[in-house]
Amino acid sequence: MKRYIGTLAALALAGFMLTGCGDKTVEEGVSLLEEQDYKGAAELFEQAVEKDEEDAEAQRGLGIAKWELEDYEGALSAFESALENGGDKTAEIYNLMGNCCMKLDQAKQALNYYRLGLEEEDASDELKQEMRLNEIAAYEMSGDMESAKSKLKSYIQDYPDDEKAAKEAEFLETR
Repeated sequence: MKRYIGTLAALALAGFMLTGCGDKTVEEGVSLLEEQDYKGAAELFEQAVEKDEEDAEAQRGLGIAKWELEDYEGALSAFESALENGGDKTAEIYNLMGNCCMKLDQAKQALNYYRLGLEEEDASDELKQEMRLNEIAAYEMSGDMESAKSKLKSYIQDYPDDEKAAKEAEFLETR
């Protein structure tokens, strides 16, 4: 889940560039994300949100910064606000929202976000694979071992060379 360092900044930058966001505070926040100054970025995005609570791009940037700062509750709240205010519904955002929920021991809510992410057409094959694994972990965390086993069986059929998944299947057989 922590593999997002750096790629999140790129995701944010691409999103901000595509939407033509003209707020200098948001642009500066994106620059700080790229520099991995997550605390500084969070402060700037919070300033942008104070100016305009409906600024979905500032909310998304805030969510990314808070994720990197391991403030999962704050990140989830910011991502939710971004979507409520018209932000792009992307597989990456849903995956991050699910990951936040997992960190907060909210497996059932995480499952919902992973499902939404898997439904998004913008999901790369790599991200779909990651979300499918995250979904299995969420089923395990929620105590639904039968669903975890079923999802893992399907996953292994699609990714037979994934050694970690094979070990996970062995583990789940003992449950």
